[in-house]
Amino acid sequence: VMSILLHGDAAFAGQGVVYETFHLSDLPSYTTNGTIHVVVNNQIGFTTDPRMARSSPYPTDVARVVNAPIFHVNADDPEAVMYVCNVAAEWRNTFNKDVVVDLVCYRRRGHNEMDEPMFTQPLMYKQIHKQVPVLKKYADKLIADGTVTLQEFEEEIAKYDRICEEAYTRSKDKKILHIKHWLDSPWPGFFNADGEPKSMSCPPTGISEELLTHIGNVASSVPVEDFKIHSGLSRILKARSEMTKNRQVDWALAEYMAFGSVLKEGIHVRLSGQDVERGTF
Repeated sequence: VMSILLHGDAAFAGQGVVYETFHLSDLPSYTTNGTIHVVVNNQIGFTTDPRMARSSPYPTDVARVVNAPIFHVNADDPEAVMYVCNVAAEWRNTFNKDVVVDLVCYRRRGHNEMDEPMFTQPLMYKQIHKQVPVLKKYADKLIADGTVTLQEFEEEIAKYDRICEEAYTRSKDKKILHIKHWLDSPWPGFFNADGEPKSMSCPPTGISEELLTHIGNVASSVPVEDFKIHSGLSRILKARSEMTKNRQVDWALAEYMAFGSVLKEGIHVRLSGQDVERGTF
């Protein structure tokens, strides 16, 4: 399994979550063993010039914080893109580290139907309107090389158009949305025979008071005999023991009881992070 994240250029530079996940990329309990980040860099983000959107030359500079290799590639050259993607996949599989592919490209139309980029980027969009689309550029190259004939190219285009047209026609007859088809591996018992979700009623999860008392007592005792613990901790344990006796529960003891009952059933519980390791809460 390999994780691939697709980013926009402005989002890659501007969203804090990108920087944060880079810093998780090599932590023992969180690593995915290398993510491939593909940045679709249209050099304008939503509607803003890069010089108004970030301080670094490239949107991908945030990846330098973990020394991830960054490949800048001209998206008008499909073979170069394929080559770079192969190198990225090989890097990830060899070193299990993050890698970034920066597809330097352009957006031919506005961000949406209401957006007219000529208002804010007239010079850039005059250039873009002159650009030969990448499909035509690449097809012309392959035909000139003799790799494919014009007839083969036109047949492929017609075949693709036919697939799209047929799917569009079929979509008009759709009366029901099959959620099941969108899941790569539907959970057994999650859907009924028609592909519709079953009712979301939860099974009872309660446990006996006897078990709660047992967990409360264990949670307020010291596991090792003659072990000298910090006086601040002994106060907390004593208070917890009193609460258990009095059939009272605070937030921390409720959490203990939840974790304890799950562990009692033989289910592994992993706690991570600064607060839980120190037991702050």
